[in-house]
Amino acid sequence: MSTDENDDVLKDLLSLEHNKLAEYCHEIELRGEIAQIASIRLKKSQNLWVSKGCLMGHSPGISWQLKVPGGAGKAVGRMLSGEGAALTYVTANEDNEWLCLTANQPGKLATWDLSKGSIVCTRGAFVAGIGDVDINVTTARSAGAALFGGAGLFLQRISGTGIAIVHGSGDFVEKSLAEGEKLLVSTGNLAVFSASVKYGVRGVGGCTKKLFGGEGLFMTELTGPGWVMLQSLKKMPAQRGSTGQ
Repeated sequence: MSTDENDDVLKDLLSLEHNKLAEYCHEIELRGEIAQIASIRLKKSQNLWVSKGCLMGHSPGISWQLKVPGGAGKAVGRMLSGEGAALTYVTANEDNEWLCLTANQPGKLATWDLSKGSIVCTRGAFVAGIGDVDINVTTARSAGAALFGGAGLFLQRISGTGIAIVHGSGDFVEKSLAEGEKLLVSTGNLAVFSASVKYGVRGVGGCTKKLFGGEGLFMTELTGPGWVMLQSLKKMPAQRGSTGQ
């Protein structure tokens, strides 16, 4: 895949078209270097879903409650995904209300316009969804991927017509994959990928590699078409829930 195409993926992740942004909120600003935050201003009655523990602070006109996306029927799947059954559902009671989000991890935040396609998030990668966002749980497409792929059996699938805010631990690298093109990723370094990408595993091969290579027995195998967002650091155990929610 050409450098220009990879740059297009990066541009889409880091910036939103002004007219698209205006449909869902006043503004989203990503700030910081080591552990980025998202500063968001909402119009009256606008709302968003926030991963539990990611709400850092807000103005007095913001209210929130814990809700399960999709209702009680989705609770079990969400718990098995490792993200907890409920998310924080935020509502702006007045115009131009402000809130600040954090992923509680060193790393970068990125935005994604869901009209460009659905995404799949590994554990800890989804931070927030603004607009008519459907937050569901999907399963790995093979038993091998579920057991050895590093992301687990259950992943979060984000779709709809809104904006997703996602997190990559450390710095992130985007790759665009053509139809049938494959990418091998070290276990734990996969953050987010487009829903069109197939997710599997491949053995590293050879006893010496398995014992002394430091990458474990398997690597994550991704097959295009679509794009993939990698994170340079493997995520630390989640500390969410310590922000006073």
